[in-house]
Amino acid sequence: MSRPLPARRRALGATGAACVVLLTAVPATATAADGAAPAARPGSLVLVGGALKADNDEVYGEIIRRAGGERARIGVLTAASVPASQDPDADDPDRCSNSECNGAYYADLFERHGAAAAEWIPIDLDHIANADDDEVVAQIESVTGFFFGGGDQYRYVTTLLRGDAHTDSRALAAIRRRLAQGAVVAGTSAGAQIAAGRDMVTGGESYQGLRDGSAPGYFEDPTRLGYLPEGGFGFLRSGLIDTHTGSYGREGRVLRLAADTGHDRVYALEENTALIVDRPGTARETMTVAGTQGVAVFDLRAARARTSADGWSLSRARYSYLTDGDRYHAALWQPTPGPGKRRYTPTGTDPVPVNGDVFHSLDNPDGVAYSFRSTARALAGTRARNTATATTFEKDPQFAAVLTKGSCFAAWSTDGSTPQTLHVQHPLTLQPYCIER
Repeated sequence: MSRPLPARRRALGATGAACVVLLTAVPATATAADGAAPAARPGSLVLVGGALKADNDEVYGEIIRRAGGERARIGVLTAASVPASQDPDADDPDRCSNSECNGAYYADLFERHGAAAAEWIPIDLDHIANADDDEVVAQIESVTGFFFGGGDQYRYVTTLLRGDAHTDSRALAAIRRRLAQGAVVAGTSAGAQIAAGRDMVTGGESYQGLRDGSAPGYFEDPTRLGYLPEGGFGFLRSGLIDTHTGSYGREGRVLRLAADTGHDRVYALEENTALIVDRPGTARETMTVAGTQGVAVFDLRAARARTSADGWSLSRARYSYLTDGDRYHAALWQPTPGPGKRRYTPTGTDPVPVNGDVFHSLDNPDGVAYSFRSTARALAGTRARNTATATTFEKDPQFAAVLTKGSCFAAWSTDGSTPQTLHVQHPLTLQPYCIER
């Protein structure tokens, strides 16, 4: 068999309310949510939007707690990384960046954070056959939790799914069984994205996606909005997933993809922050946010997309932004503020600052991360106006995101000084921005 010896090198090293945002661009019709729900699962998911820091005790601790605490045994999968054969620094433990050394890095972190044991599961592009190997399957069946590292989510498809029908390898089937038996499945970046159901995003930028729309496939042009119709592993099917959302300004691309593919909900994950999902795939599916940033939830049940001579636009979307401790009940579409948060009452009278780069464009050398969220929070923090408009950095065409505070808008805060959790029950609109020539 092709299984290598698992190297154990140690690397050094609540629910709340959200603002209503109106985004301006031209829409495509949004319809129902992702297919039929899978069978009931007593296990849980911990999905991180990327850039999970080594000192994030809250998230690592939550994964370990759900895997059994002091008895936790974590299986680390890093097949989204390049294999050792493609890493010129594979033999240098201080510089390597491949599936095996990344697996050792995460195994070390989990043990440092208190897991009884953590080990790399040796499946990657160099060892695809291991996904159907008896010893590897036995290894998977012996652990109480799984962690999928970042990289390229399509490598997970290549290594753990089989054929055009994307049937499960024996390893993936074993992970599903363990999830059904109560195990926790966690992941960061690509490792969170692969949890998606149908229409998993494969790449793209917000502006190009809004301008050109989405297409099935995996494209050489990294700005082109692509998706995989068959999806990922389908651990979370109640909404479309995106990662690194605010840091990379991906709100626009995931809204366009959702509208194009008929999804009525989006979970837009942020960096170093987890969306914790209990009872995934059941009528009692509930979520909790843990971490320093948040999770945006876009509700597209009433949204309408259309294409006109001016371009693509989306109207009547709803936006909520949940932060640490906030909860969300998927079946009820209901967020709840976390413990210790209280209703925020705006006292400021300043207008919302001008935002000419709402999706943090790659072409803007002065761009600022979390731009979309900043405008939403600024609107929540002022009594001066009930709407705010932010535009894309790119022009010809230029798109505008229009955010609105309606009568059902609410915000929550832990200290009363700044709005953190935002909940909007009014439309969000993306539309082409009219510029006087």
